[in-house]
Amino acid sequence: MQIAGQEVIEGVANGVPFVALPPSDRDAPAPLVLTWHMMSPPCTEQAMAAAVPMTGLQAWKVHLGMPMFGKRLPRGGLEEFFKLANEDAVINVYEPVTEQAAAEFPGAVAELRARLSVVDGPVGVVGGSAGGEVALEVLTRGEVEIAAAALVNPVTQLAPVVIANQRIYDVTYHWSDASRAVAERYDYVRRAAEIHADLLMVIGEDDDVAIREPAAALVAALGGKGEQVIIPGMAHELAEAPGIEPAPQTEGAVLVDAELTKWFSQRLKV
Repeated sequence: MQIAGQEVIEGVANGVPFVALPPSDRDAPAPLVLTWHMMSPPCTEQAMAAAVPMTGLQAWKVHLGMPMFGKRLPRGGLEEFFKLANEDAVINVYEPVTEQAAAEFPGAVAELRARLSVVDGPVGVVGGSAGGEVALEVLTRGEVEIAAAALVNPVTQLAPVVIANQRIYDVTYHWSDASRAVAERYDYVRRAAEIHADLLMVIGEDDDVAIREPAAALVAALGGKGEQVIIPGMAHELAEAPGIEPAPQTEGAVLVDAELTKWFSQRLKV
């Protein structure tokens, strides 16, 4: 398989499926940049790699598959996934996906360094939508030193996203003490002091207010460590539906890809 004209390396590290795109110069030092895809398109590591390949970045770009997606769908496939989401999206989907992805991250990084012969050095992370929530959780845990992060239309505060989904999909979510506790934990505006890396927010101009406003609030709370870029005319997704297989970049993805490449080129030096 090729993505953006590049040969890719596919495998599994610490149980995590991945797609790795090598640096243009294999003989020169190259940092490690890892991404988590969206729950909406692109919703697999292959589709995320095609949407934001960061071809011009002299780095190993490793796109990680999220729990409950792609090769790790529940045993009953998409039907079971949607059943779980309909029963309780916070407890059955957002919490287990985020917790597992964050927990498996340090082991995956260690195994990827050995597998790809990546020297110790700067690490960058990228997360889109719910993958942004994973990136934020990894940042707050601090188990792997992250030099810079970039989030694309991220879930910065879970509660507003759940409320927006009720409006968008005409459903009713029944909050419980347990789900309120999860939403409180996944409020990264409140937890801004726990984030120490430089952070770029890349936000679609036409995304929902539940994404745009918390992102802006986190950037403000981070002060000099946070920056925001608005992508004109872009909504939430970074790929056309269904967003499972690699596909040509959308206009928005091209602009996002350029911003990510510039950001990490400036902040990840080896």
